[in-house]
Parts: sequence; structure tokens; C-alpha cells
Amino acid sequence: MIAARRPVALAAAVVLVLETAGILLLNWILSIVVDRQQMSLAGLRPDAMSVGAWGGAAVAALFLLFCAAVLLRAALRDRAPGRLTRIALICCAVAHGVVGALCVGLVGWPAFAGMAVLLALLVFVLIAYGGRIPDPEGRPAEGPTGGGAPA
Repeated sequence: MIAARRPVALAAAVVLVLETAGILLLNWILSIVVDRQQMSLAGLRPDAMSVGAWGGAAVAALFLLFCAAVLLRAALRDRAPGRLTRIALICCAVAHGVVGALCVGLVGWPAFAGMAVLLALLVFVLIAYGGRIPDPEGRPAEGPTGGGAPA
């Protein structure tokens, strides 16, 4: 058993919640700038772009908060996430890898470092709880790493 998996899962959940707050703040500022400067893109109205910024932020925030809740539950119970929630965590890790790669050119190395740290936390949690998908009764099932209890 990996002893550091609970604190890392908890840390990843906290960082995801902070990232969610940052995304909401950034999109709030973006919507204000678009509204005040009356900017448009290909003829779109500024208020439509402002609502679009908020809509995208809401979808991203809900997904990140869902992933944070999955990580928090895994940390508190010290049990692997289920199959669907594991897929959500993998999608979250892939998204952070892609955004991190884009951050190098668009924002800079400090932003890339932040994305890389969060990616590392997510990958560590996925590996630390790997192969221990619980069965319907809640006991760890046999997996590729042999995480089940002997019979």
C-alpha cells in the first residue's frame, strides 16, 4: 500500500478547487472586458460573447469540481474510484496535459509548471489507486495489480 496516496489525493482535490476559482475569476474579468470595450468576433454581439464566456466557465467549473469531489472521496475512504469516475479523472489529466502544453507558448513557464504539478498529482493518484476497483459490496476486487484480498 502506498502511504502517500491519501494526502496526494486530498492535495489534488484542493488544487482543483483553487483552479476552479481561478477559471471563474478569469472568465468574469474576460466578460467584463468584452462588455465594456464592445468587442465582437465575426459579427457576434458582445453580450453573446460574455454569456459564452460564462457558459464555458460553468461547464469547466462543474467538471473540475466533480473531479475534486471524486478525489476527496477517494482520500477520505482510501478506496479507489469506480470505473466511470476513473475515466473522468483520466480526462481531467489529459486536459491538464494539453492545457499545460499550450501554456508554454501562450502564458509562460510558470503557468506550465502549475499545470505540470497538477498533472503529476492526478497521475500519481491514478497510479496509486490503480487496479483496485471495488466490487459491488465495496471490497477491493482482483485487478491487474492483484489488489484483492486472498481467499
